[in-house]
Order: sequence, then structure tokens, then C-alpha cells
Amino acid sequence: MKAMKEFVEFIRSQGVVGLAVGFIMGGSITKFITSFVNDIINPLVGILISRAGDLSSNYFVIGNAKVMWGNFISNFIDFIIIALIVYFGVKILGINKLDKEKKK
Repeated sequence: MKAMKEFVEFIRSQGVVGLAVGFIMGGSITKFITSFVNDIINPLVGILISRAGDLSSNYFVIGNAKVMWGNFISNFIDFIIIALIVYFGVKILGINKLDKEKKK
């Protein structure tokens, strides 16, 4: 029992809980957010920029290089939405207060 208590104390003192929560939440919502961006956001952005269809398939060619700017924008939107959900999820649930404050 003492070893378990020391282990829990170590996790709390090192901030591992916050890291683990962020990692798990980010990983678990990735598919949902990617689908949301690809199926809802990208078509709407495509309409706004007069390129109906899947935003992620837009590109331009420079010489032999194919610059996939639409795919980059889609991935950027994914990142922003995931970051906001994780941030607000941690704030709303109060998970950021689980870690023990370190002594100064």
C-alpha cells in the first residue's frame, strides 16, 4: 500500500495527470474532429471561396511540385478545433486542478 501511495504522490507532483488527460482527450476526439472538418467545415469554406467540393483536394502546381494548400488548411483547422476542445474541456471539468501544487 505504501508503494501505491508513493506512486500516486509522484504522479500528482509531476503533473502527469494533466499530460495524460490531454493526450487521451486529444487522441480520442481526433477521428470525430477530422470527420467534422472534412464533412462540414471544408465544404462550407469551399463554398465561401467559390471552390465547391472538398477543400482538402485543392492544390496548385509549380513546376513538378503539387502544393496541397487545401490539405494543409484542413489539417490546420483540425488542430485548432482539437486544441480548443481540449483546452475548454480541461477548464470546464476542472481537471487542471487535479495536479498537486509544487512546494516553492
